[in-house]
Amino acid sequence: MTELDPAVAIKPCGCPDFGRALSRRSFLKRAGLAGLVAGIASETAFTQLAFAAGAYTGDTLVVLSLRGGFDGLQAVVPTADPDYLNWRPNVGIPQASLTPLDSTFGLHPALAPIKPFWDSGSLGVVHAVGMSAPNRSHFSAMEEMERAAPGTSLRTGWIDRLIGLRDPGTAFQSMQIGSDVSSTAFIGPSPELAIYSVDGFELGAAWDATERQKWDTALRALNVGAPAAVGAPAIAVLDALTETAALKAAGYTPGNGATYPATDLGNALKDVARLIKANIGLQVAAVDYGDWDMHVGMGAVDAGWMHDHLTELGQALAAFSTDVGTGMSDVTFATLTEFGRRVEENGGGGTDHGYGQLVFLMGGGIKGGIVHGTWPTLAPTALVDGDLAATTDYRTILAELLEKRCRASSSDVTSIFPGIDSSRPDVSTLKP
Repeated sequence: MTELDPAVAIKPCGCPDFGRALSRRSFLKRAGLAGLVAGIASETAFTQLAFAAGAYTGDTLVVLSLRGGFDGLQAVVPTADPDYLNWRPNVGIPQASLTPLDSTFGLHPALAPIKPFWDSGSLGVVHAVGMSAPNRSHFSAMEEMERAAPGTSLRTGWIDRLIGLRDPGTAFQSMQIGSDVSSTAFIGPSPELAIYSVDGFELGAAWDATERQKWDTALRALNVGAPAAVGAPAIAVLDALTETAALKAAGYTPGNGATYPATDLGNALKDVARLIKANIGLQVAAVDYGDWDMHVGMGAVDAGWMHDHLTELGQALAAFSTDVGTGMSDVTFATLTEFGRRVEENGGGGTDHGYGQLVFLMGGGIKGGIVHGTWPTLAPTALVDGDLAATTDYRTILAELLEKRCRASSSDVTSIFPGIDSSRPDVSTLKP
């Protein structure tokens, strides 16, 4: 096994997102997928067509993308696997430092804030998750995961296809929150809105309610008779601005004493909770949290890069669930990442790009307190090219959530995820 060489200099690995969150804007530009941007707001709204509210009654789906390659083996540690510390003698988390989850797995201590939700049965995880055709390229893996149509020529994203099968909703039906550019999961003709924040989303030229009303009137008049492809997005943005202005005026205090970390992630999830509780038609929300590409300098169990990131993640997830409160019975929350990390630590005190990954699931319908999936072990003969084997296709997890919690039919699921086995067994992450 590799031992940590203290003389190794901490240097960037050359990955585009090393040391900082991946730029969604630059990724979309490189991919040639940048969409229409409505430049009438100080915090840009990315939107397409939006119509009157539909009759959707399923869960609000919240997708948190942990960009950069989340190391699930450090977050939910296979304590009973004798090979874990053999592969990771320096960065591995010793069992004595972990919060036990069951006889096989333990939780990183920095994630202690989410343990009560595990205990109450509203938080579960799936280990050894992956794609049918995995790769270790950030951009390629992200695009393939968000396209979710391996072996096809489809270029739309899976969230776009999901929304396209539903009745048209409000301008808030499908949203990227915390960023002014939607992820590739939204690429396609279905509506979406992308904003940095609720309070910061406003007309750049309107400094008070009177000016905002003047601009609203003028812009609506300007778009009378305009082609739908031009006028509808502008009207959708104006409708959204009217709604968020009312929310901003009312102010927001998180419920049940929830305290979010004062970070981009905390602020974004607070806005998601705020929009869910405002009951303005939010059906799908996506949030990004990057900087997980920890090739070097991962840190110790009680300090450093991984510890700090997991601390923020745990605090934000706990605050969101606490804030939404009983409303979590109608929310399904899932994390995704483009790939996991290699099982063996490297010489720089980190881990490199790998395959098998981890998914966190939260919500009233989740069968919590369980590590779902088939654990393939970390035995040398069980690894796939040095990586944790993926025993569960991430699309199977999403398909189960969509079908049983988000009112998708089995035919809908095969349209959203073409090529998925219609006779697949459920991962059984949900309560009966």
